Amino acid sequence: MLGSTVTAAAKRARFRADLASGRLLRLPGAFSPLVARLVQETGFDGVYVSGAALSADLALPDIGLTTLTEVAERGGAIAQATDLPALIDADTGFGEPLNAARTTRVLEQAGLAGLHLEDQVNPKRCGHLDHKSVVSVAEMTGRLRAAVDARTDPDFVICARTDARTVEGLRASIDRAKAYVDAGADMIFAEALADESEFEAFRAGVDVPLLANMTEFGKSRLLDAATLERLGVNVVIYPVTTLRLAMGAVEAGLRTIATEGTQASLVPAMQTRARLYELLDYAAYTQFDASVFNFTVGGAEQ
Repeated sequence: MLGSTVTAAAKRARFRADLASGRLLRLPGAFSPLVARLVQETGFDGVYVSGAALSADLALPDIGLTTLTEVAERGGAIAQATDLPALIDADTGFGEPLNAARTTRVLEQAGLAGLHLEDQVNPKRCGHLDHKSVVSVAEMTGRLRAAVDARTDPDFVICARTDARTVEGLRASIDRAKAYVDAGADMIFAEALADESEFEAFRAGVDVPLLANMTEFGKSRLLDAATLERLGVNVVIYPVTTLRLAMGAVEAGLRTIATEGTQASLVPAMQTRARLYELLDYAAYTQFDASVFNFTVGGAEQ
């Protein structure tokens, strides 16, 4: 009831411990707190807050138009809705190194377990689109050092994302990742790798946890969890999957109503009211309310 009962510090400690466990952690994207609650209930290891999904939910393209305030507000609400650790997409840190420092502090205070910063130029682009540009290694390491210095909880995870694979090539992107680890990155997110061999090359190149992005309609093959674990990947995210599932169903449903004049044929595919109330733990709120408001008003005014 009323969201998570686990402290943000405990979630971060759990995330750190899980990263060191050697097993693959699966983090589906949650574009809302309610989705995060369902991610927890279905047994996943954590929640991912995607910048692309957040932008899309605001009816904006993923080109750096969202603000730190918007990201922190949504990310904090999602983190509070679940007992799982939540990793958030912080784009390029919303500006220069000092901005990256403030971004880290704000997102840590909002209850997130970690963030990732990327080495694209501002304004950034979706990682699986063409014509991306990356900043110099020196500029990116400046962002990372600022973020590392700004955190107050040493368990807050700073992940470095490199988009250099499709810009400078595989070897250069691995060299960048090594530099990012030297700058203090706790984890590496290698964006838009093509296949298993490229994940193997990254695993051999860096000795910190490695994150894989299994997004649909992108440049990476959709590898299953067993394969990723065999390759030595530590975290896999499914960033926009739940949003795409939801929007596909919403669009199909709206077209059906427009055509048929009623939603009657759609009811069997809907989440029932009882199931929604179960997910919200409605009964606990009702019980709590009754335990507080358990008095009656007398007939005469005192």
